[in-house]
Amino acid sequence: MKLSHRRSAWRILAATAVSWAALALPSAWAETVRYNVVAGGENVGWMVVDREQDEVRIDYHVDNNGRGPKHKEHLVLDAQGYPTLWTIDGTSLFGGAINERFERTGDRVRWTSQADSGEAPVSAGRLYVANDASPWSLALYANALSDAPQQTLDVAPGGRITLTEVRRLPLKGGTVNAVVYRLTGLNLAPSYLLLDDKGDLIGGLGGLIREDLAEEEPALRRLQAELETQRIREIQSRFAQAFDAPVRFRNVRIFQPETGDLSPLSEVTVFGDRIATILPETGGPRRADVYEIDGEGGTLVPGLHDMHAHNNTQSGLNYLLAGVTSTRDMGNDNARLIDLIGEIERGELPGPRIVRNGMLEGRSPYSVRTGFLADTLEEALEAVRWYADHGYWQLKIYNSLHPEWVAPVAAEAHRLGLGVTGHVPAFVTPDQALASGYDEISHINQLMLGWLLEPGEDSRTPLRLTAMARGATLDMDSERVQRTIRTMVEQKSALDVTAVTLETLMMSRAGEIPPMAAAFIDNMPIGYQRYRRRAFVDINTPEADAAYRGGFQKILETIKRLHDAGVTLLPGTDDTLGLTVHREMELFTLAGLTPAEALTASTLTPERYMGRDQDLGSIARGKMADFFLVPGDPTQDINAIRAIRLVMKGGAAYQPAEIYPEMGIRPFASGVTIHAPAQPTKRTETADTPSALFGPEGLEGHYH
Repeated sequence: MKLSHRRSAWRILAATAVSWAALALPSAWAETVRYNVVAGGENVGWMVVDREQDEVRIDYHVDNNGRGPKHKEHLVLDAQGYPTLWTIDGTSLFGGAINERFERTGDRVRWTSQADSGEAPVSAGRLYVANDASPWSLALYANALSDAPQQTLDVAPGGRITLTEVRRLPLKGGTVNAVVYRLTGLNLAPSYLLLDDKGDLIGGLGGLIREDLAEEEPALRRLQAELETQRIREIQSRFAQAFDAPVRFRNVRIFQPETGDLSPLSEVTVFGDRIATILPETGGPRRADVYEIDGEGGTLVPGLHDMHAHNNTQSGLNYLLAGVTSTRDMGNDNARLIDLIGEIERGELPGPRIVRNGMLEGRSPYSVRTGFLADTLEEALEAVRWYADHGYWQLKIYNSLHPEWVAPVAAEAHRLGLGVTGHVPAFVTPDQALASGYDEISHINQLMLGWLLEPGEDSRTPLRLTAMARGATLDMDSERVQRTIRTMVEQKSALDVTAVTLETLMMSRAGEIPPMAAAFIDNMPIGYQRYRRRAFVDINTPEADAAYRGGFQKILETIKRLHDAGVTLLPGTDDTLGLTVHREMELFTLAGLTPAEALTASTLTPERYMGRDQDLGSIARGKMADFFLVPGDPTQDINAIRAIRLVMKGGAAYQPAEIYPEMGIRPFASGVTIHAPAQPTKRTETADTPSALFGPEGLEGHYH
């Protein structure tokens, strides 16, 4: 039963003077429902919902990997289930303060949140979408939408949300009838939830489940993956363009990462999934036997890399539309990642080329539940062997791995041909990690904590982020700093930078557009815009504000010092948006690298690092056709990479201007016109195929 129906029933009963006690049905009017929050198959939090008549009180608490939202909510609902009062108090993911208020009085609604404050007439949006709500809010929205025309509503503070019934699903041997719904318009990706036949929340697909149905959570998580896969497959089938003849890009310049220059105006022809020819632009007429695209003097840029990704079904589309054609996955659901890569490689789903790194964590109160969680050294070593047997490229060590395990785990990884990267475990310094076998360090803060933490301080907690404010007073010429840089140079160690992640955490302020999103936030859905206008850590004094700003400037200075010393810098985001890869490159330039150096670091450098530069990383004859087209010159202004007109990955073309509206995003550039050949040719096993053109193993026998 919908909440509004319950309240109506209560008023009818009250009017007939039937006493509450005489009803003997208190659970219908006052009840407590408990939910588990699940990650990696383990409970990492709870949600407790107390409901009585028109009031709802919620206690939401998540503690996963030393972080998570923790807050309490109070709602007063009207007879139709809309909130007239909604307060949320507590902390967000990394400890930022939440004091959100919504109230409806008369014909006005007013709100204050981390992101914004304002008021509007009720007619502009009677339903308020909260900025920091618990998952219970999904049921609130769904019940309101169930009575709305076309199950769509305009909402405050802006935007429109839509409810779609996906399927009916019996649970617990058929004793519970669940309905799966999809909510769109809240953010970039849809939200999935389950309601019972009374309209009450059962859970959200992917981590929340009513306590009495806990055994259903693994199956529901798989269902979420299935539903999202179906949705993205449909987008892939509609918008990914394959070609049955060569594709010629005319009137383009090519970014050449080896030199940092642009080529003269050129013609680039792609056949199948490889670049067939690169010739000087002749200005001649269109050819009748090829697909042809006029680049109008724009620039072809090799596909970008995100060297710190956690791929999922949705992220593949995000990456491609941002020109990111390769990622390195730094920890995931191992089985799902292998399946996802197969679906992408078969062309069933859009997505980048994915290099797999396997995450290894040790058991502690702060453990992350991704990859393998080891209770003993032998379990840790077995995890390393599993990753090696399944073709992973590197091992990623995480915060809670026991310090004494680092050296034997790294040695086993090296014995089996795996590289070693990761966080620096708690109570271990970066210098010690490098001496124990690390080839690379993940995140610039994990490197700099070795200069900022005191012995005994625990980096498994949010201190690994908040301590970066101490960097404001760091002496970059101190022996402590210089020793680490010398070690990295001597050992040829790399740094997976993820500066954009640190900027998000250190430079975001409540109610302000964060620098990391300034270039694209106005193009995004209202839910994403509000999510970004928040503080992720508690910055409540001018002194704290100055410390975080000064600390981030030291991060930029560290990037430049490492670059000048010759340390390999790998751009990454620890995000799934794709667009943040552009900001990571921009931060490289703010640190002092030239735009061309930032472009090289994001194209050819990762492929050389991973040993794939014979096939990828630059635009050259015989290489894979992974590149994108922009109208400007990114060697002069790195922001030119944001205006992407077309992306090609392995010979399939995507036009962001066509696809972004499907995701609620306003495109950043217009698309291109693709002129089809007058007489299409079909690919057959003749002398025109790539294998015949380039030899049995590719060009000069080196490509495969």
